[in-house]
Amino acid sequence: MTDLFNACTYLLDRHVDRGDGERLALTGEQGDVSYAQLHDRVRRTAAGLRRIGLLPEQRLLMFMADSPDFVVVFLAALRIGAVPVPVSTMSRAGDLAELLRDSRARLLAFSPEYAEVAVAAAADAPELTGLLVREAASVVGAAGLPVHLLGDLAAGDAGDVVYPAGADSPAFWLYTSGTTGTPKAAMHRHGSIRVVCETYGSQVLGIRPGDRCLSAAKAFFAYGLGNSVLFPLAAGASAILEAAPSRPDTLAARAREHGATLFFAGPTFFANMLRAGLPQDALGGVRLCASAGEALPAALYQRWTSHFGVDILDGIGMTEMLHIFLSNRAGAVRAGTTGVAVPGYDLRILDDEGREAPVGTPGTLFVRGESTATGYWSRYAASRQVFQGEWLRTGDTYVRDADGYYTCLGRTGDMLKASGIWVSPAEVENRLLAHEAVAQAVVVAARDGDGLEKPVAYVVLSEGRTAGAIELIEFCRAGLPSFKRPRKIVFVDGYPTTATGKIRRVELRAMAAEVLLDPAEEVTLS
Repeated sequence: MTDLFNACTYLLDRHVDRGDGERLALTGEQGDVSYAQLHDRVRRTAAGLRRIGLLPEQRLLMFMADSPDFVVVFLAALRIGAVPVPVSTMSRAGDLAELLRDSRARLLAFSPEYAEVAVAAAADAPELTGLLVREAASVVGAAGLPVHLLGDLAAGDAGDVVYPAGADSPAFWLYTSGTTGTPKAAMHRHGSIRVVCETYGSQVLGIRPGDRCLSAAKAFFAYGLGNSVLFPLAAGASAILEAAPSRPDTLAARAREHGATLFFAGPTFFANMLRAGLPQDALGGVRLCASAGEALPAALYQRWTSHFGVDILDGIGMTEMLHIFLSNRAGAVRAGTTGVAVPGYDLRILDDEGREAPVGTPGTLFVRGESTATGYWSRYAASRQVFQGEWLRTGDTYVRDADGYYTCLGRTGDMLKASGIWVSPAEVENRLLAHEAVAQAVVVAARDGDGLEKPVAYVVLSEGRTAGAIELIEFCRAGLPSFKRPRKIVFVDGYPTTATGKIRRVELRAMAAEVLLDPAEEVTLS
């Protein structure tokens, strides 16, 4: 018989049961919520969801800002065995409608500020049976669907509606970012939540009850969900929730106001915080930062630690793995690497023929661990390509050194050949970032007039700094083999990004398609 395990009781009930109900669970601009208060709201909302007909394994799409409401709805759905599906709040109506149709969602929960998009999307989702929101005024003209208010759902008798889930029961879905294709829903189990909390959360972050977690990544993203919901609640710690879009000055203010001790972001956001001119003590109470989403360049790491004096643990995670499975450790960071395997996960690097790559030889990174999703919803071919038996193909090119540290060389599709030799964009980017005038750099492949791939760099300069294209190319020549130097520098103010802040390299590659076709446009140095 399957052992019972419901992730909601793991994250919430056990703290109340052992007498920690008065501990702070959630804080931020929308107020403080204790574990006892959160437990009560979740129980009542769960009972309300059952009253309005939401059944186990039916989907509830969440188009919601980071807030206590988000946490309540997510946990309440888990509690009754339904499947919450958080999605990007930057979605347009057509995209949201497609996710509603793809997931066959029965309910759509949304924050009032996203009402216009949500209502428009709902009109194009025939299987939707109702809307869930805090304020009735925000759903005028809701295509004739019933509107359920969160306050009303939580007003009734809580009862006890914990669904008898097991570790392998369906828990929640997370859509991949879809940077190069149609978004796909990775399906996660109840047991996966405990796995990531007791591996990365406990053994790498060392999160403890006194911590307060603040995340630039939003909770609709796998990385943000762990940072702002799963890890703090599993440890009996507190989450600082910020509903507004993440901005360097805003998050620095929230860190001070609410006593953040753990801060989570991605390399682009860390770079933006450095560019924002924040004082050195802006994160004075933070004991540790974590980075994920893309590789953290060594030069950026050094600038950050020199200015703010707070260490960053760079790691890699995937929506399909739920959270981080490869990371640096506090006190053992090797800048420019992604660290070593998180306890509980196995890694291997395979060459193009599927053979184990020797130490020092690049290849595609594969991972296995108990937090792997069960597959993609209704995507058989894509599931077979990514989920290969016990192993998951990450699509990232890595190299491992003799000490077991892994270094990212970019997405497997981002690698390029110059003069017939493989070039890692990350290596060229790291060299550019070592220049004092360069704040950010992204290198992509462009074809020249002969149809050959060459590196092209899109560069953001530091505020108040100047540098010319020839100067930066010469700088790269001085620190890299000549064939790796960018053939052109394109100065930009920023980059196209996904809803979760990742740089859309596919768009930069499209922008670079013709920049080297005119021989007069290429900077050639002897």
